[in-house]
Amino acid sequence: MTPTAAPSVHDFDFIHGRWTVEHRRLKARGVGANDWDCFPSTSYCEPRLGGLANVEEVDCPARGWTGLAFRLFDIETQEWTVRWVNSTNGVLQPPVRGRFHAGGCVLEGPDTDEGRPIIARYVWSDITPTTARWTQAFSYDDGATWEINWVMDFTRAEA
Repeated sequence: MTPTAAPSVHDFDFIHGRWTVEHRRLKARGVGANDWDCFPSTSYCEPRLGGLANVEEVDCPARGWTGLAFRLFDIETQEWTVRWVNSTNGVLQPPVRGRFHAGGCVLEGPDTDEGRPIIARYVWSDITPTTARWTQAFSYDDGATWEINWVMDFTRAEA
């Protein structure tokens, strides 16, 4: 991906507001499965600290959980850091870091998946005033290959 103009505290402004979300999540990760669980949710995101941060809450009654994404812009590195916590375990996940490029944003960071070391990758793409896509992929082989395991398609909710 080609870098955009200078990174900015306004890179994530597109996600502010209310959204309906369609999820597609692999039922089993890291085993070559292709069986997907599809379900809806809603989300609401608002800025904090003049845009240096934003907080997004995802409400998923279809699966019985809620979650929070915390996005922070690091002025020194000009990168975004994203962390996630959900109501099923209350554990703040390790951060992913990255920046926007032409067509979207890629963030990566080390994590574990059921005890296995991985690199997690979050990709924001297909960003318009009324839609966006978030994709999560894991690499179990230090970045040689990637398995997409979760896709969220956002549609702006009616005002």
